[in-house]
Amino acid sequence: MRTRRSIFLYPFSLIYGLITAVRNFLYNAGILQSHKFRLPVICIGNLTVGGTGKTPHTEYLAGMLRKNFNVAILSRGYKRKSHGFKIAALNSPVTDIGDEPMHICRKYPDITVAVDRNRVHGVNKLLKEKPGTNVIILDDGFQHRRIIPGLTILLSDFERPMAKDHLLPYGNLRESIKNIKRADIIIITKSPSDISSVQQELISGEVNKAPWQNLYFTSVIYKDPTPVFDDINAEPDVFSLSQREESGIVLVTGIANPDPLLDYLQKSFREIIHLSFGDHHQFTLKDIEKIQSAWTTLKTSRRYVFTTEKDAVRLREFTNIAGPVRSAFYFIPIVIHFLNDDKDKFDNLIVEYVRKNK
Repeated sequence: MRTRRSIFLYPFSLIYGLITAVRNFLYNAGILQSHKFRLPVICIGNLTVGGTGKTPHTEYLAGMLRKNFNVAILSRGYKRKSHGFKIAALNSPVTDIGDEPMHICRKYPDITVAVDRNRVHGVNKLLKEKPGTNVIILDDGFQHRRIIPGLTILLSDFERPMAKDHLLPYGNLRESIKNIKRADIIIITKSPSDISSVQQELISGEVNKAPWQNLYFTSVIYKDPTPVFDDINAEPDVFSLSQREESGIVLVTGIANPDPLLDYLQKSFREIIHLSFGDHHQFTLKDIEKIQSAWTTLKTSRRYVFTTEKDAVRLREFTNIAGPVRSAFYFIPIVIHFLNDDKDKFDNLIVEYVRKNK
């Protein structure tokens, strides 16, 4: 999915590029102050706006590190309605924490998940309130220059190559592609599982990575549907071949790029009604009515509502969803798969960094 914008926006991209270039120069020159902390800080982010798979990669990183370390994740809590520093709890309202932090909190309740727009303040608060923390993951922190991370991971969507993109608002880049050099690790996300070595070499050349930078390719694996509501038991074999042929779904998405999920489901289900909302959409009662109405119009004998794991966090808070629809409401979990058998190589690189700097 590549956003097409008017050529008349290109001059504004030049202005935006100048502003971001001056900002980065001031940080690089030390005129604007950056802070470095004495514990391992891993930054994960992107150059492009939305849709690079940041949440599942942050999950992967946290899930891998929690086996040996006390992990904390610090996010700004995009689109939350609260202010200041907050630590997520299982009963926290999504509006206080944000959907992505709340989703990770539910998935890994033993990990500290905190939000603070001021990341320096957030790290200091984490160290004060959770002094046993061994490593902090800065979620979506690539443009947050006030902190100097010990390790930086930059994500780029396979379908939206950052090397071929343009600056906002004409393109999708938050800053110039030249700033890729700030990354220690570059991951090409949502890659086809059968991508050839030749194609990987071409992408590596386009990225023009430095010798010290590590480049990885990951793909997405969709797992079996899981009930959105905790008190609903999963119906067995929702994805079985015999049931797919007589099943229809309403797909509800509020993410930046729902196309890969839609393409995946279209291979399995005969009838699909896709209700697409904007990224981080705040669902309303009218939206719920629209979802329920679409579900009733499905012509197949078996009817479901599918959504993403991130959207499920927001939809779960609605208590007025009709019983039959509620029972048929599922989300599709996703996991990250490293291509070229690079999983152990990546994991060891991250773990060694944390161990040496703990």
